[in-house]
Amino acid sequence: MAALRVLYIDDEPDIREVVELSLGLDPSILVRSCASGNEALALAPDWAPDIILCDVVMPVMDGPATLARMRQCPQTANTLFVFMTSRAQAREVEHFKSLGAAGIILKPFDPMTLAEAVRSHLRQAGGLTEIRRSGSIDELQASQRRREAAFDRINNRGFRSAVG
Repeated sequence: MAALRVLYIDDEPDIREVVELSLGLDPSILVRSCASGNEALALAPDWAPDIILCDVVMPVMDGPATLARMRQCPQTANTLFVFMTSRAQAREVEHFKSLGAAGIILKPFDPMTLAEAVRSHLRQAGGLTEIRRSGSIDELQASQRRREAAFDRINNRGFRSAVG
């Protein structure tokens, strides 16, 4: 199975860094991030992500406008699109879904469970049938050490409050 490609769009550099660190810990995930919808529209058609995660509130082109433009591009028209937002009232979630989003990942999010949240959206959409797992105890222990080190970096930089 090829690596899972995740594109993350957010105008906040600290949050992009946390997402890249969180998802980058998983060796079966490739992550790229963009600072704007326009930047994502330039990257996505050639990079072909499996899922796009996008902030809702951004300057120039917000998340819903980015989704609409992605749907107009043949290469990204059917790419799974999930908003990452603190807007989680039922009517807002339904509005996002009516625009074509698969759902939301609530901010603030837990960096240690973000990869599983991404996989959950893919499973719900039928796009993930197999999760690659390491077969070696040494690889599992090394992966756990990387996660713990990343968690320490996130806590030491105060990213928990920045993720909100």
